[in-house]
Amino acid sequence: MSATIIAAIDLSPPSERVVEHAAQLARAFQGRLYIIHVAAPDPEFVGLEVGPAHVRDQRAAELREEHARLHQMAASLRAQGVDAEALLVQGPTVETLLQEVVRLNAQHLVTGSHGRTGLMSVLMGSVCAQLLREVKVPITIIPMAR
Repeated sequence: MSATIIAAIDLSPPSERVVEHAAQLARAFQGRLYIIHVAAPDPEFVGLEVGPAHVRDQRAAELREEHARLHQMAASLRAQGVDAEALLVQGPTVETLLQEVVRLNAQHLVTGSHGRTGLMSVLMGSVCAQLLREVKVPITIIPMAR
């Protein structure tokens, strides 16, 4: 039984726990693991034609760094026998993850929760809460220790 598993991470240090759990699922189901980081969309003023060059260069460097970190994680898992691929996508986090679940025909999503409460959660909404309401596949949420 083969399955497609998505590990949705934010590249914070606790993200490793999310990837480890997702890798265990991929091994158990002899499936493919996609490690996905949804990078923030580029600011409106940063385009190919507009915006200060140093801002564009800094943003490009950040994306290259994130891309490299994802690929290192995937390469490490492949060395351990896990069929792993890294994806860096840009967009609104929840909407983009939901699109990737459909596009990749994923059977399971694994992500982490930072456990924001109070005003921060009310103002920003919880990514996990939104995913729980909208995702159509089983989801595992790994608590991120503070």
